[in-house]
Formats: sequence, structure tokens, C-alpha cells
Amino acid sequence: MTHRKVRLRLAVAIAGLSLMAGCGFFRGHSEQECMERAMYFESIRSSRDGMIAVGSVVMNRVESDAYPDSVCDVVSQKNQFAPGIMSSKMNDRSMPLVREAAAAVLRGERHPLVGNAQFFHAASYRAGYNNMHYVLTAGGNAFYERRRPELVTQPSPLPPLEGITPL
Repeated sequence: MTHRKVRLRLAVAIAGLSLMAGCGFFRGHSEQECMERAMYFESIRSSRDGMIAVGSVVMNRVESDAYPDSVCDVVSQKNQFAPGIMSSKMNDRSMPLVREAAAAVLRGERHPLVGNAQFFHAASYRAGYNNMHYVLTAGGNAFYERRRPELVTQPSPLPPLEGITPL
């Protein structure tokens, strides 16, 4: 076998292994990368609180029977997160903060006020539903739990809160 064929086979094997090792079979993203993508595209990247809150919602979904069992499968669910979240480029000065926040959430850190919330929307959006119990506004998003209307005690987004998660 020629050196060229050996190099080609080795390159194909390495590419195959890196794809299989990623988040979900043959998706090519690790859990870390998928969490980074959720935080990058769904929060104001200058807000660690907002990123940790987004990550907390992702993990709440992963732990729920109502959603897929992996970060990548949750983040890539159709119509749940920002369009192009799994394919758009991420490149700006906030990436070190994004990477740190994603790693922190994957190690178990959660935003203390997110609780069991599995949902959020842009803080400027005003929904007309009566089952949204708001728990936090951070990083440009309002985080909420869905509850029966009679159990909703906070029906409007709260004022923004930043600076409570440590760096």
C-alpha cells in the first residue's frame, strides 16, 4: 500500500471517529459545543447570568421526559431555539466567556433563580398567555415555567437581574 493511501485511510478513520464522538451520532458537535451554541445565539453574550440561565433551561429539558436526552438533541430541536443555531458561525470576542459558562453548566452549575423553568423568550416580547409564571429576566431573555393559570403568581417578566452568578 502506498504512503498516500495509508494517509488517506488514516484521515478518513480520524474524521469518522471525530464525527461519532460528537454530540449525537454523526452530528459532529460535542455537548460542550452545543451548549456554547445555545448560549451564544440565545443570550446577550456579555451577560454571564443570561448564558447560565439559558444553559439551565437546556439542562432542565435534558432532564425532562418531555424532551430529548442530550444537550445537542435539545438544542437542535426544530422551532425551539434560534434558526441556524447548529450551523451558523460563532466568532466574536465573547467566546472565552461563552466557553467558560458552557463548561460550568455542564459541570453542574445552574442559575439559582431558573429553578425548573424550561422556557424563555426575548424580554421585549409580550405573550398573551395566562400560564406563564416568570422566574427571571437576564441576558435579554425572560425565563418562565408553564403552570395552570390559577398557580401563576408572576404573570409578567421581572426586571432584569445581572451579576449574581460568580465568574
